[in-house]
Amino acid sequence: MQSLIGTGVALVTPFKADFSIDTEALIRIVNFSIEGGVEYLVVLGTTAENATLSALEKEKVIATVVEANKGRLPLVLGVGGNNTMEVVAELQTRDLNAFAAILSVSPYYVKPTQEGIYQHFKAVAEASPIPVILYNVPGRTSSNMLPETVIRLATDFDNIVAIKEASGDIVQGMQLLKNKPKDFLVISGDDMTALSLILAGGSGVISVIGQGFPSIFSEMIRLGLNRKVDQAFQILYTLTSCIDMIFEQGNPAGIKQVFQSLGIADNTVRLPLVKVDESLANRIDQFVHKSNN
Repeated sequence: MQSLIGTGVALVTPFKADFSIDTEALIRIVNFSIEGGVEYLVVLGTTAENATLSALEKEKVIATVVEANKGRLPLVLGVGGNNTMEVVAELQTRDLNAFAAILSVSPYYVKPTQEGIYQHFKAVAEASPIPVILYNVPGRTSSNMLPETVIRLATDFDNIVAIKEASGDIVQGMQLLKNKPKDFLVISGDDMTALSLILAGGSGVISVIGQGFPSIFSEMIRLGLNRKVDQAFQILYTLTSCIDMIFEQGNPAGIKQVFQSLGIADNTVRLPLVKVDESLANRIDQFVHKSNN
């Protein structure tokens, strides 16, 4: 899965002021990310406000991204949930021909045991006709997929090819890197620590901020992969304040404000999320304008 090395971006779903999907803005975001040099696009992840989209809206997002991409970059589709049978049913019925892999989050809210997590992803792997990227994000799921469980899954199922590791725990990431099968990819899911994980042996990042600053962020990741440490950290330190800001009042409210500041898309989010407040909007706006001058 060499196509998943480098920078993937977890695309937002832009909305108009009336909360309907803004497909024209989504096309602009896809083109902005591609032209900025990212390696692949992730569709319908958490950053897409997936939980607030109807089935028909999800189809609209998928169709828009596939058409806008025009085969230029690999696409990854978010297919996950806390109802294993429902996830399996989607994998068995959805047309996945346009996608290189699925990204499947560890079951949230229900807090399964490690054996429950293993059995969930066993079912997912057996149902999926394309490669599977595991997604560990304890801050959202309320359960941590431990390295032993990940390694067990990676060893037992050839089509489980990677993990998006978003625990924010570098030591846990190092345990994965130390014990993983040779070709299994450990992909960071945390913008601030992605470079550190890459330098420890990680394969890249699935990023939020990368879609707002695709050129500079993807260059940083490439420098890290090429072991050009000083240059890579120099870029990271120019972005750290904005990385903090885009998550300060929730994701994707922060990155949507970046797009508003860039004039690419509106900053509208759907409840229960709300827009960033005026103070944060001004700070993000100042950062964006300074970065572009």
